[in-house]
Amino acid sequence: MQTDLASWASDTPEGREAEEILRRCVHCGFCLATCPTYLELGDELDSPRGRIYLIKQMLEGKEVTASTQLHLDRCLTPL
Repeated sequence: MQTDLASWASDTPEGREAEEILRRCVHCGFCLATCPTYLELGDELDSPRGRIYLIKQMLEGKEVTASTQLHLDRCLTPL
């Protein structure tokens, strides 16, 4: 996955670690069959690779919206 992290993220040890993690996802889709929120809701943004994409957008400096927060929170809170 190509990344272009914002300077506030890329110039830190945490940002470099995040970029390394983001680049590991090849968007193969194998994670979809085991993700409870994706299986329940069927929304790509509620899958691991969808959340990776959302986190990538945040680290690239894109606006964090209520929708972004909703999809990320669904992974951490019960449906």
